[in-house]
Amino acid sequence: MADQMEKMKLRQNYPNHWHTDLMRATQSDPLFCCFSLCCAPCASYVLRKRALYNDMSRYTCCGGYMPCSGRCGESHCPEFCLCTEVFLCFANSVASTRFMLQDEFNLQTTKCDNCIIGFMFCLQQLACICSIIACLTGSEEIQDAAQLLNCLSDVVYCTVCSCMQTQHKVEMDKRDGKFGPRPMAVPPAQQMSRLDQPVPPSVGYPPAQPQAYPPTQQPHGYPPPQQQPQGYPPPQQQPQGYPPPQQQPQGYPPANYPPPGAGYPTSDYLQ
Repeated sequence: MADQMEKMKLRQNYPNHWHTDLMRATQSDPLFCCFSLCCAPCASYVLRKRALYNDMSRYTCCGGYMPCSGRCGESHCPEFCLCTEVFLCFANSVASTRFMLQDEFNLQTTKCDNCIIGFMFCLQQLACICSIIACLTGSEEIQDAAQLLNCLSDVVYCTVCSCMQTQHKVEMDKRDGKFGPRPMAVPPAQQMSRLDQPVPPSVGYPPAQPQAYPPTQQPHGYPPPQQQPQGYPPPQQQPQGYPPPQQQPQGYPPANYPPPGAGYPTSDYLQ
């Protein structure tokens, strides 16, 4: 029981909302709303089976939210147990389907829907209290008021249940992709980030491409990449080649050789 109360509190803080509220349920699917109003147990059977993805092996009486859940022989004849549930415990069958959808998609009920559901419950309780008072007092006026309240509460109850089942059906239509892509099927993060880039994805993607370029400070102390093979040999090949002409007078002739101008012209020395 404590777990059920904790789940009820968690449903109030779910981040998502129903695709349509109870006020607009009749506009979303008027045909199914009429069907659920005329044959409410049949609509509850169809919706519960659809909420289970048509896998009746997963069926549990009242969705596992009641003390009798799992103790009614659901594993042997789930279809028969579901039929018994929707006819004998119709209110619990609708509420169980609603709880299943809320827990699956993290749906919270809006304040307007809570007010409608609360008004339905309060009207039923008031009609019940008036009926008890009419039986105890025997007053015809109180008996007439009790009958009026009972009729009004039944109309509100049938209307709210019809709108609620239509709300469940529309939400499962959204789940099954009848309104477009499924709510959980979001595009990958890379595709979303590419759409925000000022340049096409072929220019700035993949990210490993800019790593092959030299750093920004390399051209200050090093020749450009396209000039390196032409004017600068590799370090291991430099001693094998002839030094440049401007470097020849710096290391030749030796230091103990007579300096130029001592009787030997520079042209004869080079020959």
